[in-house]
Amino acid sequence: MTDSKPRIWRTSKREIIRGEKTLIMGILNVTPDSFSDGGKFFSPDDALRQAGKMISEGADILDVGGESTRPDSRPVPAEEEIRRVVPVIEAIAGKFDVPVSIDTSKAAVAERAIEAGAEIVNDISGLRFDQGMAAVAARTGAGLVLMHSRGGFENMHRQEPVEDIFLEVSADFQRAIEKSLDFGVKSDRICLDVGIGFGKTLEQNLELIGRLDKIRRQFPQYPILVGASRKSFIGKILNDVPADQRSNGTLAAKVIAVWNGAEVVRVHEVRETAEALRVTEAIKRQTGKRTKRTSV
Repeated sequence: MTDSKPRIWRTSKREIIRGEKTLIMGILNVTPDSFSDGGKFFSPDDALRQAGKMISEGADILDVGGESTRPDSRPVPAEEEIRRVVPVIEAIAGKFDVPVSIDTSKAAVAERAIEAGAEIVNDISGLRFDQGMAAVAARTGAGLVLMHSRGGFENMHRQEPVEDIFLEVSADFQRAIEKSLDFGVKSDRICLDVGIGFGKTLEQNLELIGRLDKIRRQFPQYPILVGASRKSFIGKILNDVPADQRSNGTLAAKVIAVWNGAEVVRVHEVRETAEALRVTEAIKRQTGKRTKRTSV
């Protein structure tokens, strides 16, 4: 007898049902220097308009970031990061009923963002840069995205590649999960991000997306997030096209990631992603029905 109880990803404000549809996390960078949209939504008014646009196009979550993590970026002081993100989060939370995620690796920023209305913390360091992040998530009940990355903030894109990327990602997830639980984060708050583009070769990025089901099987209790939008590996495959010309390649990567088990995708182009995933999910549902019929 199968358990029909729905799987839930909990945040500090709501329960998000997993598996009904792929969750689309819209990227909202309030930075002057992000690699593909730096400066476009730097003012709170511009950011709020973009938030409304992404929600109307199908975004399930908005991920607000005030510090670029592109290659060769420099750390931003916590005070400046707070100054950038808090007014935007307050404006979004005051106008829209949509989960807001704060993209930061600093506990002080996460705490202020949650006070402003955020309910998910998206930590690219997987608790490596600031262990206080786990304490903030535990105390507030926020959802916690643990991303795999290697190295420090300024050199994480220049790490020598590991030989077995699946072993590396799996081991780091286990470390981050155990640390989260030790600090009191509830298991149903955690989401795992494989960290496409962070300290990985082009081939390793492709393997992680193409064989994501391997990670999915190892960590079935946690939603898996993939953020491949406009990443440099797509540009390299497409003859070094700039970031703003990687949309079609990004869609291909997202579709394959979802086919292989991703439950959350972090994206710039929301409408295009939503349409592509509706088709992907329809095919997956039909394929699943056929598989069940033929196996009886």
